[in-house]
Amino acid sequence: METAIELLEMLGKAAVQLIAQPFYYIAVLFIILQYTRQIRMERQMFAVKLHHWPSLVLKALIAGLLIGLAVSVVGAFIGVALTGTAVIWLWAVAAILMLIRIRYLCFAYSAGVITLLQWLVGWTALGERTDWLGFAAVSLASIDAIGLLVLVAMLHLAEALLVRWQGHRLATPLFIEGKRGKLVGGYMLQGFWPIPLLMLVPSTGNGASMAELPWQPLFGVDWSQGWSFVALPMIIGFTEMTRSLLPREKAKHAAKGLLLYSICLAGVAALAWWQPILLPLAAIASLLLHEAIIWRSRAKEAAQSPLYVHDSRGLRILGIVPGTPASAMGLGVGEILHKVNGVRVKTKEDLYEALVLNSAFCKLEVLNLEGEIKFAQRARFAGEHHQLGVILAPDEQANYYASTGPASLLELLRSYHASNRRGGASVDKVEH
Repeated sequence: METAIELLEMLGKAAVQLIAQPFYYIAVLFIILQYTRQIRMERQMFAVKLHHWPSLVLKALIAGLLIGLAVSVVGAFIGVALTGTAVIWLWAVAAILMLIRIRYLCFAYSAGVITLLQWLVGWTALGERTDWLGFAAVSLASIDAIGLLVLVAMLHLAEALLVRWQGHRLATPLFIEGKRGKLVGGYMLQGFWPIPLLMLVPSTGNGASMAELPWQPLFGVDWSQGWSFVALPMIIGFTEMTRSLLPREKAKHAAKGLLLYSICLAGVAALAWWQPILLPLAAIASLLLHEAIIWRSRAKEAAQSPLYVHDSRGLRILGIVPGTPASAMGLGVGEILHKVNGVRVKTKEDLYEALVLNSAFCKLEVLNLEGEIKFAQRARFAGEHHQLGVILAPDEQANYYASTGPASLLELLRSYHASNRRGGASVDKVEH
């Protein structure tokens, strides 16, 4: 009972530390920035708002809290011996890497760079210096690099679950350039979650508990010498672009890649714990395996034809606006409007003309994803907009599109708008 009470007291102190640290709030502000930018892009490109950023942020906070709790519990049994020093290094390296490309925000890159730096500095005499370089070297050497890699593996496992669960709901339709310069429809799947962690760590300093733990963590030092909890505010996120898959299929594909990465990284981290000489190889694996996820995603996109384009059968649906007749009739992304009120439609003008043929009723013939015809019909009520509430794939008259060039943090702050008239604009391709 005394140990349980002490555990709760230590957790309370760590929670206060978490509230006092700025990194969690920085993560939340970054998420708000990304989601408001996404919604601004939706309104500029389609003149509709498909998402509400307060709702997205709230869901991210709740999901992040649940994931943080789960990872903290698992970490307590694994014995990831990280400290506040590791948090500062992670965020500092991530901030520097973000100046190069936004997608380097992922802690897989930070952990890999930190582990390599620690190994390289270990071959030097920097730790013997008394200046700031010596202080940095000593600080770097104190980091549990194996524990850092294991933590990254756990976070990517959590991310795989979140992407599989929520990824398709975070999708935004886009007009983007195809392989031959022609505009096609596509989707950007983007999600970020702030993860507050309260990690059990070995400690012999002031405030450490000497009570015996009721379990023995898998890794770490002699835990009987003292232990405490440390607050580790983290952030995980992904961004994927697709021209050829439905949002749900793309999220499933991305989640599988993240799951494989987490398993492989945990495996090489365990090998490095068993044989410390393998530590630099584990660091390199953290970087290269993550790049392999991106290559895997690009290879799948390159191997398939664009889905969101019109063809001779009719008009391809790129998106559905919530709360509209199209949503009420059960129309789906990727389906084709074949006939409207008995009239074949091949252009937007055909669609508008067919809709006004009957001001009180709307009857559709739609080709589903299997190419089979389904019928949808609905009375049209007074005051409703004349449009169905569908976002169609782009045609030659499309004025706005989003480019897919990589963006750094500086570019993100400079370019707060995400679409432009035929000139393109930066959409952060932070493929995770």
